[in-house]
Amino acid sequence: MSTMVWGGLLGGLAGVGVVMVAMRIAVLRRPQLAQRVLPYLRDLPVRDQGPALRTASSSPTSAAAGIFGPLLRSAADLVERVLGGSTSVRRRLDRAGLDRSLQDFRIEQVVWGLVGFAAAAAVSLVRALGGVGSVGSAVVFSLLGFVCGVFLRDNRLSAQVKDRERQVLTEFPTIAELLALSVAAGESPVSALDRVVRRSHGALSEDLAHVLARIRTGEPVGHAFESLAQSTGLPIVARFATGITVAMERGTPLADVLHAQAADVREAGRRLLIETAARKEIAMMAPVVFFVLPTTILFAFYPGVLGLRLTTP
Repeated sequence: MSTMVWGGLLGGLAGVGVVMVAMRIAVLRRPQLAQRVLPYLRDLPVRDQGPALRTASSSPTSAAAGIFGPLLRSAADLVERVLGGSTSVRRRLDRAGLDRSLQDFRIEQVVWGLVGFAAAAAVSLVRALGGVGSVGSAVVFSLLGFVCGVFLRDNRLSAQVKDRERQVLTEFPTIAELLALSVAAGESPVSALDRVVRRSHGALSEDLAHVLARIRTGEPVGHAFESLAQSTGLPIVARFATGITVAMERGTPLADVLHAQAADVREAGRRLLIETAARKEIAMMAPVVFFVLPTTILFAFYPGVLGLRLTTP
């Protein structure tokens, strides 16, 4: 068969697959009966809701799980057995602020792996049509693409954790100062926390909103902040939560504690900025030494060398 025939068959298969996926996504996007009725059933416990009563997510991964659910779940279980580290993944999901379960994350890893597999298979197919490569090398290259996709999703999760922690560090001094001002104005710690959560938006505000929700459900304030200290990956936030707990248990002035912690975070940010500037200063020497300086020397000495060549007999 010629290359045009192969291209036509592959294009037709790809078109049929795209149409099938689009039709299935259109069906999944339709509001179900449970979604229309559930908001009016206020007394229905959340923990007793079955899979049919849960709100369907509109993410591409959820759509793929809805179409190829059993296969993706089996592949996710296989990835979980091979890689392991479920405790670390759950902790990173919590630190990244992602509302996903461990199985959802494993399904995302499988989807990313399939994308890498498809990209590697496409490259191998193009090389095979050009008469380069063998079947064994194509299979190995495609499997490597799948593995790279799985590990890229894990690296992306780590990057999301770092981005969220950076946002928390940026917001922390302002949140601490607002809490200190509210407490100094005469409000209780819970009322001050409620005011700050309602007036602010960000990663740290979301964590404090979870703490406030635990307090409103009857959990002691100290235990709620202790859970925040245990779940966070930032020592500064852990000290903040522990300081509030100790101040409330022992009667230490809470406003002074919050002001001191905000000052410590600002000082730590200033030191980090100075260290980063020092590292960047050294890195900036590389283009100066290897690009700017040779160009300057060339412009300075080349006319003289050329003049000497012209004047010598």
